[in-house]
Formats: sequence, structure tokens, C-alpha cells
Amino acid sequence: MLKKFQMDDSKPVGTPMVTGCKLSKFDDSEEVEQTMYRSMIGILLYAIATRPDIMHLVCQVGRFQASPKASHLLAVKRIFRYLKGTTEYGLWYPTGNQLDLYAFIDVDWVGCIDDRKSTSGATFFHGGCLVSWSSKKQSAVSLSTAEAEYIAAANCSTQVVWMNQMLEDIHIHYDAPIPIYYDNTSAISISKNPIMHSKTKHIPIKFHFLRDQVLNKVIKLEYIGIKDQISDMFTKPLPKMQFESLRDQLGVCPL
Repeated sequence: MLKKFQMDDSKPVGTPMVTGCKLSKFDDSEEVEQTMYRSMIGILLYAIATRPDIMHLVCQVGRFQASPKASHLLAVKRIFRYLKGTTEYGLWYPTGNQLDLYAFIDVDWVGCIDDRKSTSGATFFHGGCLVSWSSKKQSAVSLSTAEAEYIAAANCSTQVVWMNQMLEDIHIHYDAPIPIYYDNTSAISISKNPIMHSKTKHIPIKFHFLRDQVLNKVIKLEYIGIKDQISDMFTKPLPKMQFESLRDQLGVCPL
């Protein structure tokens, strides 16, 4: 990858994106060649199969393939520079762990400065190992952080329920509710009881699937501190120390 785009001699960096970086399609910088930009995004999409630590950034720069600007290309090159310093990294799957299933979910509210939509990030662990992950912009604008977090949790719960059903097909059963770790108490409260009805009645009915699963004790939402929220790196650029800590918890390490 680095040789193809003449970046094998580039200077490595510690994180794939600068903290607080916000990219926009209305950027005033000059346009760059679409073919090269799309080729760079395409090859990075293959890399995220084993490098979840760059997934959010790749998804973010991939939004501008229709009209890439110089600032977007600079962000892509920083991802390559980060990979240059971590070429020996990959996902580690140790043996002998208990086959427990759990997930982490987080949201960057109105993270996109173009359409003000939020970004959801989710990580799914089985036996203490990362087996599935996602970083996706929500389809509608959320009016509050609680709404954005609740929608993200509802989407996460559908994945957890599907994984649970798949595991039951191979005779792996869970008697206790499957935990989804969250750092938003409002979303947890809404999932247990339809409180603040005047502020939540505009949320589409399909997202209340989450409440049914909580009541049926298929899943449970548990609070977790922001510092331990692994999915935080799937929603926004992070400082180097926090990024490296969460990267270790994902299981991405030198092989």
C-alpha cells in the first residue's frame, strides 16, 4: 500500500487523525484527482478487515469520494503515515477464554458538520475477542444526545440478538441477559421505562425494539465510564494516549 502511493519513506505518526479534526465537503481547498483518491480509499477498506483502529477515519474520508479536496487527501495520507509506523500490528485472538458475548456502543452527537447527523460506533466481543465492529453515520438528525444514543443502542441490539441466535444454532446458549456497555444514563433509562414521553415520542417506533429486548431480558444496558468506552474510537479522533489505550483493549497489538 505504501509503495503504491509513494509513501514508504513517509514519517510515521502516532494517531491516524488529528484530535478535533472536522472534514467538510464544502472545504475551500483545491480539488484533487478523483481516481487516485478513490484508489486510496478502496485499498484502505481492505485494511480495516484486520485493523479496526482506522475504521472510523477511513469511513470519514470515504464520504468525499465524489469531490475530494486537498484537505481530504491530507487526512488520507495521515492514515497511511499511521500505518507506516504500525505495519506489524494486527488483531490478536488468544485461546482459552470464556465464550461470553458483550458489546460497547458510543455516539458522536451531530458529529458531521455538513448535515449535522450523528455517528454511531459499536464493537462486539465474543470470548473477550473483537469479532465485529462498525462506524456509521445515522440516517436522521437527532434532536438530543439521548435520542442519538438510544437510536445507536437500538441498532446495536439488533446485531447482538442476531449474533445470539447464530450462536444458539451451534449450541452456545446464554441464560443471563447479554450486556451492552454504554456511557449515557438517559438512553439506559429510556430503554427500561418510557420516561420523558414528551421528549421521546418523536423517536420512530422501530427503535423501541430495544425496550422489548430489555424487558424480555435478552439484553441489558450497563453504564460504563467514558475512559473505558472502547467504541469511542469509532466515533471521533482521540488524543494519542487515549487512542493507544483503547487500541490495546480492542486487541490490536504488535504480532
